[in-house]
Amino acid sequence: MALLGLNEAVLIGAAAIALILGPKKLPELARAIGQSKQEYEESMREAKETADDVTPDAEAEVEQDS
Repeated sequence: MALLGLNEAVLIGAAAIALILGPKKLPELARAIGQSKQEYEESMREAKETADDVTPDAEAEVEQDS
């Protein structure tokens, strides 16, 4: 018995979603997914910037305590 690969699972999932939602709702779903991805990437960028801002202060504090 062969297991499904990632590509096959994605294709089957996409077909199932298309059947459940219908062709009119698919663009809305794609738009929502794209917007969510964009917001996630923006949040990750902001978190990295915050971490980069805090890191020098934390390193200086550790060196001072040593």
